[in-house]
Amino acid sequence: MTTDRDIARWRLRSQSLATPRDDAEQVVRSLLALQAENASQSAWAVATRTSAPEAADLADALASGRVIRTHVLRPTWHYVHADDVRWLLELTAPRVLPVFDQQLTQVADRMTAIADTIERVLGEASDRTRADLGAALAERGTELTGQQLMLVVGKLEMLGLVCSGAPRDGEHTYALMSERVPPARPFDRDEALAELALRYCTSHGPATERDLAYWATLTVTDARRGIAAAADRLESFEHDGRTFWHARGGPAAGALVPAGHLLQVLDEMYRGYQDSRWVIDSEGVVPRERETAIGMALVDAQLVAAMKRTVTAKAVTFALRPHRALDARERQAIDDAAARYAAFLGLEPRVTFDAA
Repeated sequence: MTTDRDIARWRLRSQSLATPRDDAEQVVRSLLALQAENASQSAWAVATRTSAPEAADLADALASGRVIRTHVLRPTWHYVHADDVRWLLELTAPRVLPVFDQQLTQVADRMTAIADTIERVLGEASDRTRADLGAALAERGTELTGQQLMLVVGKLEMLGLVCSGAPRDGEHTYALMSERVPPARPFDRDEALAELALRYCTSHGPATERDLAYWATLTVTDARRGIAAAADRLESFEHDGRTFWHARGGPAAGALVPAGHLLQVLDEMYRGYQDSRWVIDSEGVVPRERETAIGMALVDAQLVAAMKRTVTAKAVTFALRPHRALDARERQAIDDAAARYAAFLGLEPRVTFDAA
Protein backbone atom coordinates (compact mmCIF):
# COMPACT_ATOMS: atom_id res chain seq x y z
CA MET A 1 0.00 0.00 0.00
CA THR A 2 1.33 3.45 -0.96
CA THR A 3 1.48 6.00 1.90
CA ASP A 4 1.89 9.77 2.01
CA ARG A 5 5.51 9.27 3.02
CA ASP A 6 6.07 6.95 0.07
CA ILE A 7 4.74 9.62 -2.31
CA ALA A 8 6.92 12.30 -0.73
CA ARG A 9 10.03 10.13 -1.09
CA TRP A 10 9.10 9.36 -4.69
CA ARG A 11 8.79 13.09 -5.41
CA LEU A 12 12.20 13.76 -3.94
CA ARG A 13 13.65 11.54 -6.64
CA SER A 14 11.38 12.83 -9.42
CA GLN A 15 12.47 16.37 -8.59
CA SER A 16 16.18 15.50 -8.66
CA LEU A 17 16.67 16.25 -4.97
CA ALA A 18 17.73 12.65 -4.34
CA THR A 19 18.89 11.94 -7.90
CA PRO A 20 20.83 15.08 -8.88
CA ARG A 21 21.33 16.23 -12.48
CA ASP A 22 24.61 17.18 -14.11
CA ASP A 23 23.99 20.92 -14.37
CA ALA A 24 21.51 23.77 -13.98
CA GLU A 25 20.28 23.63 -17.56
CA GLN A 26 19.35 19.95 -17.14
CA VAL A 27 17.54 20.72 -13.89
CA VAL A 28 15.44 23.47 -15.42
CA ARG A 29 14.65 21.48 -18.55
CA SER A 30 13.70 18.38 -16.55
CA LEU A 31 11.40 20.23 -14.13
CA LEU A 32 9.95 22.37 -16.97
CA ALA A 33 9.73 25.41 -14.66
CA LEU A 34 10.92 26.32 -11.16
CA GLN A 35 9.47 29.22 -9.21
CA ALA A 36 12.15 31.92 -9.01
CA GLU A 37 10.61 34.89 -7.20
CA ASN A 38 13.59 35.22 -4.87
CA ALA A 39 16.62 35.13 -7.16
CA SER A 40 19.25 34.29 -4.53
CA GLN A 41 17.31 31.52 -2.82
CA SER A 42 15.87 30.08 -6.04
CA ALA A 43 19.44 29.77 -7.32
CA TRP A 44 19.94 27.23 -4.55
CA ALA A 45 16.71 25.47 -5.57
CA VAL A 46 18.42 24.78 -8.90
CA ALA A 47 21.92 24.12 -7.56
CA THR A 48 20.84 21.66 -4.86
CA ARG A 49 19.43 19.49 -7.64
CA THR A 50 22.85 19.20 -9.32
CA SER A 51 25.64 16.78 -8.49
CA ALA A 52 28.20 19.57 -7.96
CA PRO A 53 26.44 22.79 -6.89
CA GLU A 54 28.19 25.92 -8.20
CA ALA A 55 26.79 29.45 -8.45
CA ALA A 56 28.40 29.98 -11.85
CA ASP A 57 26.40 27.10 -13.34
CA LEU A 58 22.99 28.80 -13.32
CA ALA A 59 24.56 32.23 -13.85
CA ASP A 60 26.15 31.02 -17.10
CA ALA A 61 22.88 29.46 -18.26
CA LEU A 62 21.04 32.73 -17.61
CA ALA A 63 23.72 34.86 -19.26
CA SER A 64 23.70 32.71 -22.39
CA GLY A 65 19.91 32.69 -22.59
CA ARG A 66 19.65 28.88 -22.36
CA VAL A 67 17.64 29.44 -19.17
CA ILE A 68 15.18 32.30 -18.92
CA ARG A 69 13.88 33.91 -15.73
CA THR A 70 10.50 35.33 -16.57
CA HIS A 71 6.84 35.43 -15.58
CA VAL A 72 5.16 32.22 -16.73
CA LEU A 73 2.61 29.69 -15.40
CA ARG A 74 1.49 31.94 -12.53
CA PRO A 75 1.86 35.68 -11.89
CA THR A 76 5.41 35.25 -10.61
CA TRP A 77 8.91 34.56 -11.89
CA HIS A 78 10.05 31.09 -12.94
CA TYR A 79 13.19 29.64 -14.40
CA VAL A 80 12.30 27.97 -17.69
CA HIS A 81 14.39 26.61 -20.54
CA ALA A 82 14.48 28.76 -23.67
CA ASP A 83 13.09 25.85 -25.68
CA ASP A 84 9.96 25.78 -23.50
CA VAL A 85 9.15 29.37 -22.71
CA ARG A 86 7.11 30.29 -25.78
CA TRP A 87 4.66 27.39 -25.77
CA LEU A 88 4.24 27.61 -22.00
CA LEU A 89 3.37 31.30 -22.32
CA GLU A 90 0.86 30.68 -25.10
CA LEU A 91 -0.79 27.98 -23.02
CA THR A 92 -0.92 29.66 -19.62
CA ALA A 93 -0.94 33.43 -20.29
CA PRO A 94 -4.66 33.77 -21.11
CA ARG A 95 -5.60 32.85 -17.54
CA VAL A 96 -2.77 34.81 -15.88
CA LEU A 97 -3.00 38.11 -17.79
CA PRO A 98 -6.32 39.13 -16.17
CA VAL A 99 -4.52 39.10 -12.80
CA PHE A 100 -2.10 41.74 -14.10
CA ASP A 101 -4.91 43.74 -15.74
CA GLN A 102 -6.80 43.94 -12.45
CA GLN A 103 -3.76 45.50 -10.81
CA LEU A 104 -2.94 47.86 -13.70
CA THR A 105 -6.25 49.69 -14.04
CA GLN A 106 -4.61 53.02 -13.15
CA VAL A 107 -2.32 52.83 -16.17
CA ALA A 108 -4.60 50.87 -18.52
CA ASP A 109 -5.08 53.84 -20.85
CA ARG A 110 -1.28 54.27 -21.13
CA MET A 111 -0.27 50.62 -21.50
CA THR A 112 0.17 50.71 -25.28
CA ALA A 113 2.45 53.76 -25.12
CA ILE A 114 4.38 52.32 -22.16
CA ALA A 115 4.88 49.00 -23.94
CA ASP A 116 6.05 50.78 -27.10
CA THR A 117 8.59 52.78 -25.11
CA ILE A 118 9.97 49.73 -23.30
CA GLU A 119 10.26 47.78 -26.55
CA ARG A 120 12.03 50.70 -28.21
CA VAL A 121 14.46 51.13 -25.30
CA LEU A 122 15.31 47.43 -25.24
CA GLY A 123 15.65 47.43 -29.00
CA GLU A 124 18.31 50.13 -28.72
CA ALA A 125 20.30 48.29 -26.02
CA SER A 126 19.51 45.02 -24.30
CA ASP A 127 20.11 43.90 -20.71
CA ARG A 128 18.44 46.89 -19.03
CA THR A 129 17.51 46.81 -15.36
CA ARG A 130 14.06 47.72 -14.13
CA ALA A 131 15.51 51.01 -12.87
CA ASP A 132 16.85 51.69 -16.37
CA LEU A 133 13.39 51.14 -17.84
CA GLY A 134 11.78 53.36 -15.20
CA ALA A 135 14.24 56.14 -15.94
CA ALA A 136 13.65 55.85 -19.69
CA LEU A 137 9.89 56.08 -19.18
CA ALA A 138 10.29 59.09 -16.87
CA GLU A 139 12.40 60.86 -19.50
CA ARG A 140 9.50 60.43 -21.90
CA GLY A 141 6.98 61.82 -19.44
CA THR A 142 5.63 58.63 -17.86
CA GLU A 143 6.28 58.31 -14.15
CA LEU A 144 5.44 54.92 -12.65
CA THR A 145 5.70 53.73 -9.08
CA GLY A 146 7.99 50.79 -8.41
CA GLN A 147 4.99 48.50 -8.00
CA GLN A 148 3.39 49.71 -11.23
CA LEU A 149 6.61 49.23 -13.19
CA MET A 150 7.05 45.72 -11.82
CA LEU A 151 3.51 44.81 -12.88
CA VAL A 152 3.90 46.44 -16.29
CA VAL A 153 7.04 44.49 -17.10
CA GLY A 154 5.48 41.32 -15.70
CA LYS A 155 2.57 41.72 -18.09
CA LEU A 156 4.93 42.28 -21.02
CA GLU A 157 6.71 39.08 -20.03
CA MET A 158 3.42 37.18 -20.04
CA LEU A 159 2.70 38.61 -23.48
CA GLY A 160 6.00 37.22 -24.74
CA LEU A 161 7.42 40.65 -25.58
CA VAL A 162 10.05 40.88 -22.85
CA CYS A 163 12.07 38.32 -20.88
CA SER A 164 15.22 38.18 -18.79
CA GLY A 165 18.47 39.46 -20.24
CA ALA A 166 21.98 38.65 -19.11
CA PRO A 167 22.35 39.51 -15.39
CA ARG A 168 24.39 42.66 -14.78
CA ASP A 169 26.51 42.71 -11.63
CA GLY A 170 24.16 40.10 -10.23
CA GLU A 171 21.07 42.18 -10.97
CA HIS A 172 18.16 40.96 -13.07
CA THR A 173 17.86 42.64 -16.46
CA TYR A 174 15.38 42.63 -19.34
CA ALA A 175 15.67 42.00 -23.05
CA LEU A 176 13.32 41.57 -25.99
CA MET A 177 12.15 37.99 -26.21
CA SER A 178 12.40 38.16 -29.99
CA GLU A 179 16.17 38.69 -29.60
CA ARG A 180 16.67 36.31 -26.70
CA VAL A 181 14.53 33.25 -27.45
CA PRO A 182 14.48 31.29 -30.73
CA PRO A 183 11.19 31.21 -32.67
CA ALA A 184 8.94 28.30 -31.78
CA ARG A 185 7.03 25.95 -34.04
CA PRO A 186 3.32 26.67 -34.53
CA PHE A 187 1.34 26.31 -31.31
CA ASP A 188 -1.18 23.48 -30.98
CA ARG A 189 -3.11 23.74 -27.72
CA ASP A 190 -3.98 20.06 -27.39
CA GLU A 191 -0.36 19.06 -28.01
CA ALA A 192 0.77 21.63 -25.46
CA LEU A 193 -1.65 20.33 -22.81
CA ALA A 194 -0.37 16.79 -23.36
CA GLU A 195 3.27 17.90 -23.21
CA LEU A 196 2.63 19.89 -20.04
CA ALA A 197 0.87 16.99 -18.33
CA LEU A 198 3.53 14.47 -19.36
CA ARG A 199 6.44 16.56 -18.17
CA TYR A 200 4.80 17.76 -14.96
CA CYS A 201 3.75 14.26 -13.92
CA THR A 202 7.22 12.98 -14.81
CA SER A 203 9.16 15.68 -12.96
CA HIS A 204 6.76 16.31 -10.07
CA GLY A 205 4.96 13.00 -9.87
CA PRO A 206 3.22 11.30 -8.37
CA ALA A 207 0.76 14.22 -8.55
CA THR A 208 -2.96 14.76 -9.06
CA GLU A 209 -4.88 16.58 -11.76
CA ARG A 210 -5.63 19.36 -9.28
CA ASP A 211 -1.94 19.71 -8.48
CA LEU A 212 -1.29 20.20 -12.19
CA ALA A 213 -4.15 22.69 -12.56
CA TYR A 214 -2.79 24.79 -9.68
CA TRP A 215 0.81 24.63 -10.87
CA ALA A 216 0.02 25.77 -14.41
CA THR A 217 -2.99 28.02 -13.67
CA LEU A 218 -5.21 25.76 -15.76
CA THR A 219 -8.82 24.76 -15.26
CA VAL A 220 -9.23 21.26 -13.87
CA THR A 221 -10.95 20.39 -17.14
CA ASP A 222 -7.82 21.33 -19.10
CA ALA A 223 -5.58 19.47 -16.65
CA ARG A 224 -7.71 16.35 -17.15
CA ARG A 225 -7.59 16.85 -20.90
CA GLY A 226 -3.81 17.03 -20.89
CA ILE A 227 -3.44 13.98 -18.66
CA ALA A 228 -5.85 12.00 -20.81
CA ALA A 229 -3.82 12.86 -23.92
CA ALA A 230 -0.60 11.74 -22.22
CA ALA A 231 -2.06 8.79 -20.31
CA ASP A 232 -0.47 6.19 -22.61
CA ARG A 233 2.94 7.50 -21.51
CA LEU A 234 2.08 7.71 -17.80
CA GLU A 235 0.94 5.40 -15.03
CA SER A 236 -1.36 6.04 -12.07
CA PHE A 237 -2.56 4.69 -8.74
CA GLU A 238 -5.32 5.52 -6.27
CA HIS A 239 -4.51 6.92 -2.85
CA ASP A 240 -6.57 8.80 -0.29
CA GLY A 241 -9.49 9.18 -2.71
CA ARG A 242 -7.33 10.70 -5.46
CA THR A 243 -5.65 9.49 -8.63
CA PHE A 244 -1.90 10.10 -8.68
CA TRP A 245 -0.09 10.22 -12.02
CA HIS A 246 3.61 9.57 -12.56
CA ALA A 247 6.21 8.48 -15.10
CA ARG A 248 6.18 4.85 -16.14
CA GLY A 249 7.76 2.54 -13.59
CA GLY A 250 7.61 2.50 -9.83
CA PRO A 251 9.67 4.40 -7.29
CA ALA A 252 13.36 3.62 -6.99
CA ALA A 253 14.41 1.49 -4.05
CA GLY A 254 17.06 2.33 -1.49
CA ALA A 255 17.86 5.15 0.87
CA LEU A 256 17.41 8.79 -0.11
CA VAL A 257 20.78 10.44 -0.70
CA PRO A 258 21.11 13.08 0.55
CA ALA A 259 18.55 12.59 3.29
CA GLY A 260 18.31 16.24 4.41
CA HIS A 261 17.43 19.41 2.52
CA LEU A 262 17.20 23.09 3.45
CA LEU A 263 14.84 24.78 1.00
CA GLN A 264 12.82 27.94 0.59
CA VAL A 265 9.07 27.60 1.05
CA LEU A 266 8.71 28.50 -2.65
CA ASP A 267 10.63 25.39 -3.66
CA GLU A 268 8.89 23.01 -6.05
CA MET A 269 8.70 20.36 -3.30
CA TYR A 270 6.20 22.65 -1.58
CA ARG A 271 4.90 25.17 -4.11
CA GLY A 272 4.75 22.64 -6.94
CA TYR A 273 1.53 21.19 -5.49
CA GLN A 274 -1.64 22.29 -3.79
CA ASP A 275 -4.07 19.39 -3.72
CA SER A 276 -1.55 16.90 -2.29
CA ARG A 277 1.09 19.25 -0.91
CA TRP A 278 1.01 17.87 2.59
CA VAL A 279 2.38 14.43 1.85
CA ILE A 280 5.57 16.06 3.16
CA ASP A 281 3.88 16.08 6.59
CA SER A 282 2.55 12.56 6.88
CA GLU A 283 2.37 12.83 10.69
CA GLY A 284 0.29 16.03 10.57
CA VAL A 285 2.57 18.01 12.90
CA VAL A 286 3.00 21.16 10.78
CA PRO A 287 0.54 24.04 11.44
CA ARG A 288 -1.70 24.60 8.43
CA GLU A 289 -3.01 28.07 9.29
CA ARG A 290 -0.46 30.10 7.35
CA GLU A 291 3.09 29.98 6.05
CA THR A 292 5.10 31.49 8.87
CA ALA A 293 8.61 30.83 7.63
CA ILE A 294 10.50 31.55 4.43
CA GLY A 295 12.23 28.19 4.56
CA MET A 296 11.86 24.58 5.55
CA ALA A 297 13.99 21.63 6.57
CA LEU A 298 13.17 18.24 5.05
CA VAL A 299 14.54 14.94 6.30
CA ASP A 300 13.56 11.74 4.53
CA ALA A 301 11.15 13.88 2.43
CA GLN A 302 9.28 15.08 5.54
CA LEU A 303 8.98 18.69 6.69
CA VAL A 304 10.53 18.56 10.15
CA ALA A 305 11.29 22.23 10.86
CA ALA A 306 10.69 25.79 9.76
CA MET A 307 13.90 27.50 8.68
CA LYS A 308 15.16 31.07 8.43
CA ARG A 309 18.40 31.77 6.57
CA THR A 310 20.62 34.70 7.56
CA VAL A 311 23.71 35.58 5.52
CA THR A 312 26.64 37.59 6.86
CA ALA A 313 30.10 38.29 5.50
CA LYS A 314 31.58 35.08 6.89
CA ALA A 315 28.75 32.69 7.62
CA VAL A 316 25.24 31.60 6.77
CA THR A 317 23.07 30.78 9.75
CA PHE A 318 20.11 28.44 9.49
CA ALA A 319 17.77 29.06 12.40
CA LEU A 320 15.44 26.09 12.71
CA ARG A 321 12.21 25.76 14.65
CA PRO A 322 11.40 22.04 14.73
CA HIS A 323 7.79 20.90 14.42
CA ARG A 324 8.58 17.95 16.70
CA ALA A 325 11.57 16.53 18.56
CA LEU A 326 14.40 15.57 16.20
CA ASP A 327 16.63 12.58 16.76
CA ALA A 328 20.41 12.52 16.24
CA ARG A 329 20.12 11.11 12.70
CA GLU A 330 17.75 13.88 11.64
CA ARG A 331 19.95 16.59 13.13
CA GLN A 332 22.96 15.15 11.34
CA ALA A 333 21.05 15.17 8.04
CA ILE A 334 20.25 18.84 8.61
CA ASP A 335 23.87 19.64 9.49
CA ASP A 336 24.96 17.92 6.27
CA ALA A 337 22.41 19.94 4.27
CA ALA A 338 23.65 23.16 5.90
CA ALA A 339 27.24 22.30 4.97
CA ARG A 340 26.26 21.77 1.31
CA TYR A 341 24.30 25.03 1.18
CA ALA A 342 27.11 26.99 2.88
CA ALA A 343 29.73 25.54 0.52
CA PHE A 344 27.61 26.73 -2.40
CA LEU A 345 27.61 30.24 -0.92
CA GLY A 346 31.31 30.06 0.00
CA LEU A 347 30.52 30.65 3.68
CA GLU A 348 30.73 28.87 7.03
CA PRO A 349 27.60 26.96 8.06
CA ARG A 350 25.90 27.61 11.38
CA VAL A 351 22.77 25.79 12.56
CA THR A 352 20.66 26.77 15.55
CA PHE A 353 17.62 24.98 16.96
CA ASP A 354 14.78 26.53 18.91
CA ALA A 355 12.87 24.29 21.27
CA ALA A 356 10.38 22.04 19.50
